[in-house]
Amino acid sequence: MASTPTHPGERSTQGKFSKLSTSNRYVARLAAALLSAAGISGCQNINMNSAQLRVIDASPDAGVIDAYQNNSALAYNLGFGTMTSYVPMTPGSYTLAVDKAGTRQTLVASTDTLVAGKQYTEIVGNGLAKMQQAVFLDQSAPAPAGQIAVRLINEATRSGPVDVYLVPMSGRLANTSPIAVNLGFGANSGYITVPEGTYAIDVVPTGKALASSTVTLMSGAQADYASGAVRTVVLIDQETLGARHAAPTRGVRSIVAADADAQ
Repeated sequence: MASTPTHPGERSTQGKFSKLSTSNRYVARLAAALLSAAGISGCQNINMNSAQLRVIDASPDAGVIDAYQNNSALAYNLGFGTMTSYVPMTPGSYTLAVDKAGTRQTLVASTDTLVAGKQYTEIVGNGLAKMQQAVFLDQSAPAPAGQIAVRLINEATRSGPVDVYLVPMSGRLANTSPIAVNLGFGANSGYITVPEGTYAIDVVPTGKALASSTVTLMSGAQADYASGAVRTVVLIDQETLGARHAAPTRGVRSIVAADADAQ
């Protein structure tokens, strides 16, 4: 039975996509890689007669995947940490399947209803043995003047519960409080409004104070967030560097996706 998220930030365990021709496989792969490198995928002009959907691959060990709606492909060769841009969809109920790339071996599948004038993020996450997919209703309206809105979703499988900080450019950690605390795997903070500005995203284990000497799970680079910006930050596992069989790290990294900006 199909279900529809009822407010921005709500999590559903179901989802769906739109058609991409076989001739566009290379284009889809290149686009996903560029979006991953940029860290942002946004939709500025929403057609109120259509729904918008994007997909993020947050599964650390699923390998490369293809995304389908019914029997039609949305995107090919999505890798860990990559995402598509928003794709216009005809409103209605769909079946979403994620297959091992180049095959029709289904890894996870579900259904969802997409509503006209709404935009959604589909996250494929967790390890291959317990792969999950979830659809989130995104905020499509800009944040109020002088403010930004940030939503945090924890898809990191090894970090445990975390606290997340937006560290201002001043770097005054003593006056910085976490914007989300005790964010466990699969948890969604909902949208949090903070003043516009330049921030770094820092992540620490829950209950650990952030100081200059703190060993963090992630210390992000400073980035500008202009008035009206709406962003979804997805925390995912940090890829292990070095030997193939090296012990997995608890570290995390982030995907920052643009939901909306001031016009």
